[in-house]
Amino acid sequence: MQIIHALQYWWQHQTWLEIIGVITGLLCVYLAARNNIWNWPIAIVSVGIYIFIFFDSRLYADMGLQFYFMAMNIYGWYYWSHKPAAEKKTPVMRISPKEIILSVIAIIVFTVFLGSVLKYTPASYPYIDSFCTACSLVAQVFLARKVLENWLIWIFVDIIYVGVYIFKHLDLTAAMYAIYVGIALMGYIDWKRDYKKQISLE
Repeated sequence: MQIIHALQYWWQHQTWLEIIGVITGLLCVYLAARNNIWNWPIAIVSVGIYIFIFFDSRLYADMGLQFYFMAMNIYGWYYWSHKPAAEKKTPVMRISPKEIILSVIAIIVFTVFLGSVLKYTPASYPYIDSFCTACSLVAQVFLARKVLENWLIWIFVDIIYVGVYIFKHLDLTAAMYAIYVGIALMGYIDWKRDYKKQISLE
């Protein structure tokens, strides 16, 4: 009986905004993992909702990240729409050594800079938040450009986000990011399969 009351109490403290954000967030990531172009418009809705959620939770780096996601979702929708005429879908690509080096440098520089700025604000976990934001910036570019390894970055950063959102009492969002880990793994497996098919046809 106590468990039922505890669940009722927990549910009463969830907001409709977060519930809708979670549903659209899960749906867009699932569709991206399935290589479905409709992930982009649904992602735009989810991102718009999370701008307000993260502002209210004082996760300012995450809030700022949503504006970037909004722009990248629009770009990704455009990029995936303009596939080569001979292809059913935009081809999957692999990350290059140069992209790895540039990504690592960008993540380090962005984390140190933004974390140093945010520590003078009421922001929660300024350096962890900034590191996750930096990783997400890189991963989103690779997702939009259909680079296979974007999913590995998402798996890594989503695990960290689960812990952050639990501490911020965003339980539904934490659960959503835990599910994201599984979806990202599925996305990596599916995209890798597609990439191998592309190679075999060349």
